[in-house]
Amino acid sequence: MNQLKSDEYPAIFSDYIETVTGDVMEELKTQLDTFPEFIDSIPENMGSYAYAEDKWSIKEVLCHILDCERVMAYRALRFGRNDMTALASFEQDEFVSNGRHNERQLADIAQEFIHLRKANLYLFEAFDENELARKGMASDRLISVRALLYVIAGHLNHHTIILKARYLKNQNLSNDVV
Repeated sequence: MNQLKSDEYPAIFSDYIETVTGDVMEELKTQLDTFPEFIDSIPENMGSYAYAEDKWSIKEVLCHILDCERVMAYRALRFGRNDMTALASFEQDEFVSNGRHNERQLADIAQEFIHLRKANLYLFEAFDENELARKGMASDRLISVRALLYVIAGHLNHHTIILKARYLKNQNLSNDVV
């Protein structure tokens, strides 16, 4: 896959994209193993923990990652298939507040991620260079299909860093995961 160019995405996604230092497809595949391992390392009794009153719980953050991957993959599908209909934004706080995520088990969230990522990898691997270069409007911002793949990988990296630093800093989790 060709390297991502700065004109393929809006600056708002830079923080996510910069966490992807190698080949994005390899990163997405590696996350297929490391992210479920990371989730499995979190004690179930920590799942509903939030480090501050106005912050999401661990389970809400994890499910937010899944929701965002679905939204970004849908955008990639639409633009990759040359559907240039402008796509609306989504309200992440509404997704979280209406998701009943704290009722779920961490193991189920990990399994859902595995299935979601495997399905998305089939789609992403089927895109050719022309399809990856296509751009469309999402949330009033122009973005390429290739950049959406970087956003998916980088968004997961971003939130994993936050989970480790703010939610799980006093836990003895393996540093080998994500």
